[in-house]
Amino acid sequence: MRKILSILWHYWLTQRRQFASAEALHDWQDKRVQKFLKKVLAKSPFYAAYYQGLDIEEWETFPLMNKSLMMENFDRLNTVGITQVEAMAIAQKAETTRDFRSTLGPYTVGLSSGTSGNRGLFLVSQAEQRAWAGTLLAKALPQSIFTHQRIAFFLRANSNLYETVQGQRIEFEYFDLFKPIENHIARLNFYEPTVLVAPASMLRLLAEALMRGELAIDPIRIVSVAEVLDPLDERVIIQAFGQKVHQLYQCTEGFLATTCPEGTLHLNEDILVIQKDYLDRAAGKFSPIITDFNRVTQPIIRYRLDDVLTERSEPCSCGSVLTAIEHIEGRCDDIFYLSSRRRSQRVPVFPDFIRREVILSSDVIQEYAVVQTQPETIQVFLKLPVEAWTTVTVKIENALQTLFEQLGCDRPTIFFRPYEGRSQHDKKLRRIRRDFQV
Repeated sequence: MRKILSILWHYWLTQRRQFASAEALHDWQDKRVQKFLKKVLAKSPFYAAYYQGLDIEEWETFPLMNKSLMMENFDRLNTVGITQVEAMAIAQKAETTRDFRSTLGPYTVGLSSGTSGNRGLFLVSQAEQRAWAGTLLAKALPQSIFTHQRIAFFLRANSNLYETVQGQRIEFEYFDLFKPIENHIARLNFYEPTVLVAPASMLRLLAEALMRGELAIDPIRIVSVAEVLDPLDERVIIQAFGQKVHQLYQCTEGFLATTCPEGTLHLNEDILVIQKDYLDRAAGKFSPIITDFNRVTQPIIRYRLDDVLTERSEPCSCGSVLTAIEHIEGRCDDIFYLSSRRRSQRVPVFPDFIRREVILSSDVIQEYAVVQTQPETIQVFLKLPVEAWTTVTVKIENALQTLFEQLGCDRPTIFFRPYEGRSQHDKKLRRIRRDFQV
């Protein structure tokens, strides 16, 4: 009963929390962060030393945190005395056995997917799990929490964190991305979910199965998670299910954004702070710096993600003061860097620029990937009708080279290859990718 009441409390708090202006939101955040820091700095030996002598009122300029620094100082950073060795042992055992129920005392241990090459650990207390569950349900459910829902959740790894949403009216069924899709289709047809949550690439496969008549489900909400929602995949998913695709932007460092009723992604600035480290201010492109004033077990303070987000230039019609996001582009590691015609340093080319030129080149493109393999070499992988190959590749070549010229880049060599498909759906799909270090 205590668990249910706690979840309902956070559900209610999230739904009722409104801000009259961006200034009111910022003032509220500032008070919450200062109160949080006064409590947590005394409990974390690492942060106490890292911020020693600094004025809490100036927290917005505190030194940054990142994944490598967090993992290097994991033992002294968390506030409950759990070591990296024991946490990693629990997390790796769960990955191997595919049994994610183990805990370290009252704490859930998780392991990030490691898209950037570095896997990160996270710790969550039972109280933090309940707060997360109530907030998630308030932001993601298509109807009231008291309405019966059957949620199908596709992820690389399950967690006690996700199982927290299970209740009398909320059914939760985990689908392991390591399993064959044929198994998923049979289970989905039996389960008949009202809410379908999965990475965009899996939603695309399920949409295609639906159009072939193999899948027979009719969820009232489709939610994309874990991967960039590419417009090519979004188009197929909408066509199959006949509804817009919502998004949840979440990572081990926090629950960062959700889609509003108008279909716009908004930062969850009502539950954490997201500062913007601008990569291109004119284009609205930034990397988020997170301060989560609700997580005490493993504090997330001024943590810079390597993701690239683009903010909307116009406010959303829903009226929310929470920052509206045009799209999530991917990771900073996916930014292309090409030689400049005018200076010695390389020119950054954001993933969205590449994605847009490819997709707008032709409506017959079924699948694609663009990889910068060397500083002056790009490979484009395409799946499309054979008879359209020459026409489409010429259009893409011209579109990309025009883009590069407009950005002041030297012309790279572009090779075209047939799209080879994906052998593993437990890995995040990255359609735009750079395969070398700058």
